[in-house]
Amino acid sequence: MSLTNELAKLGADIDDALQRFMGNEKLYIRMLGKLPKAVADAEVISHFESGNYDAALTNAHTLKGVMGNLSITPLYKAYSDAVALLRESKPNEAKIKIDEILPLQKDIIDCIEKYN
Repeated sequence: MSLTNELAKLGADIDDALQRFMGNEKLYIRMLGKLPKAVADAEVISHFESGNYDAALTNAHTLKGVMGNLSITPLYKAYSDAVALLRESKPNEAKIKIDEILPLQKDIIDCIEKYN
């Protein structure tokens, strides 16, 4: 099994990603290798817990873009929903969205790290 096959099983749209990366799978895999650091750098949950919803919004928006660019569809959708909820001043609902996808996010990060 390959990284892209495993990510596809976790919900990533590999065909869309490769189209975005003009068919350059090596470049896509290299960019995937940067995802664990991006997720760590833009951590969201601690900002919810401290009540810093502006920082939660900023980081969720960052991760929304990263997940979208890499076609990690389920995480992109969850971060998109969280961003919309935060903009609607619904931080509790936004946190629930993020909490729900953290196990999948961990599986995706673990998968990427396994191959890098």
